[in-house]
Amino acid sequence: MIQQGKILKQTIGYARVVSHDQKDDLVRQEQMLEMYCASQGWQFKIISDLGFSMNYHKCGLKKLLSMIVNEEINRLVLTHKDRLLRFGAELIFTICEEKNIDVIIINQGNESTFEEELAKDVLEIITVFSAKLYVRSSHKNRKLLKKEVTKNEQS
Repeated sequence: MIQQGKILKQTIGYARVVSHDQKDDLVRQEQMLEMYCASQGWQFKIISDLGFSMNYHKCGLKKLLSMIVNEEINRLVLTHKDRLLRFGAELIFTICEEKNIDVIIINQGNESTFEEELAKDVLEIITVFSAKLYVRSSHKNRKLLKKEVTKNEQS
């Protein structure tokens, strides 16, 4: 936003889910962010993303990081801490602190134990690598199937 040559800083709500199957959860996150920001009387925008929390190449995350670095926002609102990133969120929170950006996490919940956090981290890593293996093997299978079809058509 620009007002008389001056950039007004914005409030950004960030929502993320892993897959298209979780579209309803994404809508719930967006609604929660909207209700919270509106109840505070803030003007805001919502950035939504689709992808694993270990994927740093999501369009919305890139846009958010650019806005943070360019000091275009004054407040970042999340429904849960892990909606931003599973690994690396603390780094982004530190950058926000350096840029005087308030980070608000609506659902803080109870502090997880070390063991609970470790289990979540390991599960996330396994999920990401399993998905990569699945994509890779399905790509190989499509190639093999295409070869077989071509081979059968030539016979």
